[in-house]
Amino acid sequence: MSQDFSDLSKTAFLIVDLQNDFLDPRGAYGRGGASIPEIAALPARLAPLARKIRARGGLVGATQFTLVPGRHGEPIISPHLKELRPFLAKGDFAPGGWGHALVDVLQPADFLIEKVAYSAFYMTRLEWMLRKLNVERLIVAGIVTNGGVASTVRDAHVRDIPVTVLSDGCAAFTPAIHDVSIEALRPVAQVATVQETLTAVSG
Repeated sequence: MSQDFSDLSKTAFLIVDLQNDFLDPRGAYGRGGASIPEIAALPARLAPLARKIRARGGLVGATQFTLVPGRHGEPIISPHLKELRPFLAKGDFAPGGWGHALVDVLQPADFLIEKVAYSAFYMTRLEWMLRKLNVERLIVAGIVTNGGVASTVRDAHVRDIPVTVLSDGCAAFTPAIHDVSIEALRPVAQVATVQETLTAVSG
């Protein structure tokens, strides 16, 4: 591990979109038949790292993909997403709802970032939060590797924020897409496993 985790007070573990509507069988994707085991396995794998980072003075943040209610409470859904996931309906990923929330095993988060697109930096307060919290580096995990994770990591890179992306702490809807996406992030981020990172932050 090339990043120095001896002082975790300037580090945040950013968990991307591990929400009930994505992961729980009762959530939007579960009801729509779009769940996969690789994604379902992530929270239990990441929970020990989240606990260790918080115990050693780091922060744990979570992004929340959000379908903002529009006219008559109907969700505002981008055309490409509506075509890809036609099962999305009113109430799914709604701000403050059960489906919108971070899964229980990873709670509590020290800060939450609602987002409406792939990147956690796009039209959100994330950059402002990181500056105010004196966060200088990120550890990133979550879903999907080729979407929210990759976009967030790249946007951190152009802001000169060092990132460690967890190769087995992310998942996509196929293993092949995940693997290609992780390789494509190597020029802009450090890549490590959950266990390697847990060892490093444990001192």
